[in-house]
Amino acid sequence: MGIMGTFLLLAAEANAVHSELAEGAAEGGFGLNIDILETNLINLAILIGILFYFGRKVLSNILNERRANIETVIQEAEGRLKEAQTALSQAQEQLTQAQAEAQRIRKAAEENAQAAKEATLVRAAQDVERLKQTAVADLNNERERALTQLRQRVVALALQKAESELKGGIADDAQQSLIDRSIAQLGGRV
Repeated sequence: MGIMGTFLLLAAEANAVHSELAEGAAEGGFGLNIDILETNLINLAILIGILFYFGRKVLSNILNERRANIETVIQEAEGRLKEAQTALSQAQEQLTQAQAEAQRIRKAAEENAQAAKEATLVRAAQDVERLKQTAVADLNNERERALTQLRQRVVALALQKAESELKGGIADDAQQSLIDRSIAQLGGRV
């Protein structure tokens, strides 16, 4: 109920009390000069003064409390705003650091991949070179073995021919030329 409602209620009660007093005076009881117009105006003026005096204090107290509550809410909101701004700047800083770290990791991964690629190429080239050397060595070994077998075969055939000629007999002049040739090969003179 507002101030106006309270004022109307007090005015109605004052009017009812004034009516009762007027009836009592008319019956010959207590005698008050009650002029309704004057009495109501004085009562209303007193009532308005009382309401103004006490209402002003109550209203100023209510307004002061409301203002204090609003100031507190504003200060809390400003504090939360500052905290939010601080948290935002920290989050932005962390984002920047995370992006820099991601960039560094990506660069390191690219460098590692390049190094691994180069190492693999070097290793592959070394393996190819080793295979070539092994193939050349195998080829040389096969050639030497083939030459050795060929030599052995030539020696065996030469021995067979020499044996067959020895068994058939050598003519004297062939024997003499063979001896001379052998001596010449050994470094002697004929």
